[in-house]
Amino acid sequence: MLSVFDVADHFLAKQDDASGESITNLKLQKLCYYAQGFHLAIYDEPLFSDDIEAWQYGPVVRSLWDKYKSEGRNPLPVPKNHATCVPDDDISDFLDEVYDVYGQYSAWKLREMTHSESIWQETPKGTGVISQKSMKDYFATLVDDE
Repeated sequence: MLSVFDVADHFLAKQDDASGESITNLKLQKLCYYAQGFHLAIYDEPLFSDDIEAWQYGPVVRSLWDKYKSEGRNPLPVPKNHATCVPDDDISDFLDEVYDVYGQYSAWKLREMTHSESIWQETPKGTGVISQKSMKDYFATLVDDE
């Protein structure tokens, strides 16, 4: 199992500052949420062990938020050793697919998308953990639809 920081570094390595495609803490949180949800639905196991909480601006992994909170709304740096973030090619391909679909959206658009999802709406805000079971069940409906 990867750490949430491995997943985050993989996404951060995909950003292209020259084209204006940067990732903020808010956007990174949503990308990790979508990766976890689809991984649960497709592979029936979590991608990383950290809980995802329902905060005011959507799903958040607290440890990841804490790491980058000092950056505010600024783009996050590309990790120095990003070539080895995710050594498994299948997982790397999976994360690339998540990024290809969701990385095109702004942080605010991703926030709006998560706010429209039933699992976020049904979880108490501020201290509520979005259960892996509810994520698996919800994302399974998206996988079946495609």
